[in-house]
Amino acid sequence: MATHLKNLSDFSHTTIPNGAAYKIAIVVAEWNAKITGALYQGAYATLTKHGVKEENIISMPVPGSFELTAGAEILLTKDNTLDAVICLGCVIQGETKHFDFICDAVANGVTNVGIKHSKPVIFGVLTTNDEQQAMDRAGGKHGNKGDEAAITALKMANFSATI
Repeated sequence: MATHLKNLSDFSHTTIPNGAAYKIAIVVAEWNAKITGALYQGAYATLTKHGVKEENIISMPVPGSFELTAGAEILLTKDNTLDAVICLGCVIQGETKHFDFICDAVANGVTNVGIKHSKPVIFGVLTTNDEQQAMDRAGGKHGNKGDEAAITALKMANFSATI
């Protein structure tokens, strides 16, 4: 089914683990705050809905999406009790190549931090052509990427715990 016809945050086809045993950090970019705030609200609500205790959710803002990698790295270096880190941001295409450099750096950085620490580091970054596409994916007609990132964190924390 084409993305424009689908709610991307439908998890009716999968089992979501209970998060009561997990400690999860959310690093959220302040740039595009209206959108990243909605992503954060979705992620936080989804974590608590699935059993993560509020005291086991660490929320840390960073200036922009580029800084998400450093935020995740700092958190995992200073707190080895974390089970996962969710990185939430939004990069909207502009008129220059800045978009490409930021998106590439963040995707690679998030992956590398997770590999370095052997912990799930979740890429919850919207990379859209315009603000409307971002809003559609931050609680709009296509669901909420924050919800998706939280579910991914729970599933990967559970995966890590069962190995």
